[in-house]
Amino acid sequence: MTDGLATALIAVALVVAAWTLVPAARDRPIGRSHVLGLVVVEAGLLAQAVAATVKLAGGQRPHETAVFVGYLIGSLIILPIGGFLGVAERTRWGAVVAGVACLIVPVLILRMQQIWQGTGA
Repeated sequence: MTDGLATALIAVALVVAAWTLVPAARDRPIGRSHVLGLVVVEAGLLAQAVAATVKLAGGQRPHETAVFVGYLIGSLIILPIGGFLGVAERTRWGAVVAGVACLIVPVLILRMQQIWQGTGA
């Protein structure tokens, strides 16, 4: 795993989560700027997935490869699902769903780092 990219993704995901939960507090649905934030985080997750795939193909492996790949795939699908539900649900709860999806991303990234480093098996 690339620690710098992982740290940046955690920070960006937390900022986007906070930004996405603002409309929920105001009893409004998410807007275009919130969806753009989700897209930015997803682009970073795709870059992380490519970097991890290159490292896996190069012979570097975490202790629990299957679990790591599962978390990697999960990190890629959580935001599109949360974003879709956030846009489809035009109430405050759509914003909550998108915000919670953003909050899940840092947890997945931290778990992937633990697995990669061999400290969380």
